[in-house]
Amino acid sequence: MQNLSEQEIVRRNKLEKYEELGIDPFGQRFDYKYHSVDVKDIANKEVEKFKEENKDLPEEELKEKLHAYIENKEINVSVAGRIMFIRKMGKASFFSIQDKMGKIQIYIRKDVVGDSMYDLFKLADIGDIVGIEGIVMLTQTGEITIRCSKYTHLVKALRPLPEKFHGLQDVEERYRRRYLDLIMNEDAKRVAIQRPRIIRAMQEYFDNEGFIEVETPVLQNIQGGATARPFITHHNALDSNFYLRIATELHLKRLLVGGLERVYEIGRIFRNEGMDKTHNPEFTTVELYQAFGDLESMMDLNEGVIRYAAKKVIGKEVFKNPFTSIENPEDMTIENGGLIDISKPFRRVTMCELIKDATGVDFKANNYTLDEAIKLAKEHNVPVEPHFTVGHVINAFFEEFCEEKLIQPTFLMGHPIEISPLTKKDPKDPRFVQRFELFIGGKEFSNAYTELNDPIDQRERFVEQLKEKEKGNAEANEMDTDFVEALEYGMPPAGGIGIGIDRLIIFLTESTTIRDVILFPQMKTR
Repeated sequence: MQNLSEQEIVRRNKLEKYEELGIDPFGQRFDYKYHSVDVKDIANKEVEKFKEENKDLPEEELKEKLHAYIENKEINVSVAGRIMFIRKMGKASFFSIQDKMGKIQIYIRKDVVGDSMYDLFKLADIGDIVGIEGIVMLTQTGEITIRCSKYTHLVKALRPLPEKFHGLQDVEERYRRRYLDLIMNEDAKRVAIQRPRIIRAMQEYFDNEGFIEVETPVLQNIQGGATARPFITHHNALDSNFYLRIATELHLKRLLVGGLERVYEIGRIFRNEGMDKTHNPEFTTVELYQAFGDLESMMDLNEGVIRYAAKKVIGKEVFKNPFTSIENPEDMTIENGGLIDISKPFRRVTMCELIKDATGVDFKANNYTLDEAIKLAKEHNVPVEPHFTVGHVINAFFEEFCEEKLIQPTFLMGHPIEISPLTKKDPKDPRFVQRFELFIGGKEFSNAYTELNDPIDQRERFVEQLKEKEKGNAEANEMDTDFVEALEYGMPPAGGIGIGIDRLIIFLTESTTIRDVILFPQMKTR
């Protein structure tokens, strides 16, 4: 008790009073039938019905009769939630409770609920969880309220909530104590509810297109399917090191070999890399593969699923750019990049076209040697690493001069083969591959391929990746001989795509950071 605040001591002292009243201070079952929003919807429909039927009445008479009408309807409801406000006034009091869907006001009178129940209510503190049964009424100001006929104490809160306007100002604390953030911040709760709805909408879209949702291993004995630094763990029974998966790709492609034709997986991915506004070491993606499809199939699918989720869950097609530096919402337009429009067909452009426009360097027309490419990089102050090939230099130019400028939805195509080890070559120019990345707000949202299904080519790509690993590229793929063997049985021509679900949810919920859309993001130890 020595380390407790005065409020915490007072709340703990009330525990004995609950026990004296025969009340369990920490809970019991309570069967409620409505959320706050349901009660308001029912009442509002009755209000609108009455107003429509009596629209010729003078305003004061309409108001008086409306109150009586709602009272006489005797709309019985039951709700449960957390007390967020109390105004005790002797023998009658007002308080509000908050549930998953919002808040609603309660009116409680001693002469209605009885002395013992009112005494129980007087023990209540802000933060307590209670159950309410009663009849819907309107206050003099027209606020929809429940007149309590039965008050049930459910849980005593031993700690006071943060003060509404000054508590939880520390952003770090919001993410560390997400439970308080959800109580105090309506926007946090909105995002938490919208996230699974967006994912469900994506599942519906893919299911309607004939795809099968599957599950593949999180623990993998080979690092592959993407270019990333893995988390490494040890499997004691097998006495062998395993990786937390950095992608689901190679297992999903095995399923195409097996004849499932259209598969997808929504799952957790783990990459042992940095953390910032758009990166968390544990994140969620959907990877999807379509037999007999190609890059064009994936573009159609990518545009389609984003528009479907946006319309179904959010109900609009123009969104605030989550990565804009414009602070005033009134200043945001599509033209200045403050707003992003997903209603129009997404732009399509190659990496080399963008680089040429930005710097004048034409990597497509000129088949530069590595020395020439490195010289160009130094002239343009583009960083070069020891394992770089010409393809890596091209990608570095793009990242330096072009990436952040892709604000409106853009399919970036024409990637160098060196940075795309699992992708089919462009038959018109084997230096490049059939791949696109979707950029929105200057950030990558999706990555798609016309999938490589030539086992001989695939083995050679893995060999090149091993050479890169020897030169110090810790993110390079390892040789997956089992996957190559699977390809030797024949994988149909296919399109494949990976979509970063967390980034998509940042965009659709108009949040600002990945920590806003992951309920429990990784944090530094205090």
